[in-house]
Amino acid sequence: MASTSSDGVPYYGSVSDATPFIKNGVKATITKTPEKPPKEKPGKEGRGKAFKQIVAALIVNLGTINTGMAFGFSATALPQLKSGNSTLTITESEASWIASLSAVGTPIGCILSGYLMDNIGRRRTLIFTEVPLIIGWITISFAQNVIMIYIGRLLVGLGSGMVGAPARVYTCEVSQPHLRGMLGAMASVGVSTGVLIVYIIGSATSWNILAGVSAIVPIISLLGMFVLPETPNYLLNQDKTEKAEKSLSKLRGSTCNLNDEIQKMISFKEKNHVEPLKSTREIVKALLAPSTLKPFGILALYFFIYQWCGVNTITFYAVEVFEASGATLDKYSLTISMGVLRVIFTVVGCILCRRCGRRPLTFVSSLGCGTSMVVLSVYLYYVQYWKENNLPPQYSWIPVASIYLFMIFCTLGFLIVPWIMIGEVYPTQVRGIVGGMTTCVAHMSIFTVVKTFPLLKHSLNDYGTFGLYGALSLAGTAFFYVFLPETKGKTLQEIEDYFSGRIKSLSGKNTQTEIA
Repeated sequence: MASTSSDGVPYYGSVSDATPFIKNGVKATITKTPEKPPKEKPGKEGRGKAFKQIVAALIVNLGTINTGMAFGFSATALPQLKSGNSTLTITESEASWIASLSAVGTPIGCILSGYLMDNIGRRRTLIFTEVPLIIGWITISFAQNVIMIYIGRLLVGLGSGMVGAPARVYTCEVSQPHLRGMLGAMASVGVSTGVLIVYIIGSATSWNILAGVSAIVPIISLLGMFVLPETPNYLLNQDKTEKAEKSLSKLRGSTCNLNDEIQKMISFKEKNHVEPLKSTREIVKALLAPSTLKPFGILALYFFIYQWCGVNTITFYAVEVFEASGATLDKYSLTISMGVLRVIFTVVGCILCRRCGRRPLTFVSSLGCGTSMVVLSVYLYYVQYWKENNLPPQYSWIPVASIYLFMIFCTLGFLIVPWIMIGEVYPTQVRGIVGGMTTCVAHMSIFTVVKTFPLLKHSLNDYGTFGLYGALSLAGTAFFYVFLPETKGKTLQEIEDYFSGRIKSLSGKNTQTEIA
C-alpha cells in the first residue's frame, strides 16, 4: 500500500526506522522486515575433498603418458633408423609407416574401449588397456626387423586408443563441477609429458632402449588402477546403489554431503529413465538421439580442424621439421625445448580452462596456430629460394619462433578443450561408446595427417604444406564461433539437457546441482 509524502505525492519506497512517516497526526506502526542472512558463496558447502579427486585423476591419467610417448617416439627414432650407422635401416616409405601405424591401431582401441566401458566398467577397461601397451613397447625394444616394429607400433597404438576415452570419462565422472575442467585436462598434461620424455631419452640413447624404458609407464599405471574404485555413475547405471555410495565415499571424503549427492544422482537416473542399454535396438536409438548426434558432430569436426592445423606433423616429425626450416641451432635441442614448452603450457592451459572456459581458449588456438603456420610457410618459401640460388639463410630465428608459438597456441586450447569435452557432452547411457567413437575419429584424423605429410611435401613443397595447415586452422575459427557451446561450470545434466533440446542455451547461470 502506498504512503503519501508532505507534498502529496504517493510514496512507495521503504520506510526508515529512524523517521517513521505520520498520517493524520498518528504515527504509523512499523513492522521490521527481518533481514536476510548473508548469502554464502554458492557451491562451497558440502564439497568433497579436492585432494582425493586430484589423486584419482593423476592415477587414471598415468596411462595417457603412453599416448604422448607413442606420438613422440618416431621424432627421435626415425632419424636414427634412417642413418647409415643403424643396425636396422629403413626406407622413406617404411619410416612413414612406422610414424603412422600407431594411429592405425588407435581407432580400433577407441571402439573397443567404448564397448568395454559400458559393459565391464571404466576401471576394468583402464586395467585392460595397459596389456597391449606393455607387449607393444617390449616388441619394439627387441625388434630384429621392420615387421616387428610395425607390430609393436600397432599394439602401442591399440593401447593408446583404449586409454583415451576411459581416462577422460573416469576423470569427469568422479570430479565435481568446480574441478572437472582442470582435472579433465590432466590427460593432455599426460600426453605432453610423454612427448617430452621420449624427446629427452631418445636424444641420449638408441631407439630400442627408448622403447624398453617406455614399457615402465604402463606397468606403473596398471598397478595404480587396482587401488581406485569404479565410478559412482557407472555403478548406479548398473543398479548397484550400495557400491556407488561406497565409491563416492572414497572419492569425496568426510567433508562431502554424500547422501545429498547420491540422491541427486538417483533422481536424475529415475527422471531421465537412465537404464543399462541391453539390446542393439536400444543402443542404436540412443546413438541416433539428438543429445548424442549433436555433440558428436561438433567434436568430430573439432578434432578434424585441430589435427589438420599440423600439430602432430610437427610432433611426429619434429627433428626433420627443424632441419628443413633452416634453423642453425641443434635440431635435437630445439625438439626437447619444444617438448618442455608443450608441458609448461599444457599445465597453464589446465588452469586457464577452469577460469576462461572452452570457447575463448579454442579461439586463441585456431587464430594463433593459423597465423604462426602461415608465417612458417612464408619463411620456408624463402628457404627454398635461398637454396636454389646458393644463398645463406637469413633470420633463422623466425622458423624456430613460429614453431614454438604454434606449439604454445595449440597447447592452450586444441590439445586440451576437445579431450575434456569428450567426458562432458555425451549422455550417461552411451558416454562410453560415443566417447570411444570420438577418440576413434580423432586418431583417424591423426593418421591421415601424419601419413599424408610426406606426400604433401613432395606435391606442395614444405611451404605449401604448412600454408595449407594454417589456412585450415584460420577457417576453423568461424565453425567454432557458430557451433561450439561453452560448457565451463555447467553440470553434466545441464549439458545433456541442452543437446537434447530441453533447454535452449548454456549461457545462463547454473540453477542445478551436479547430478550426472
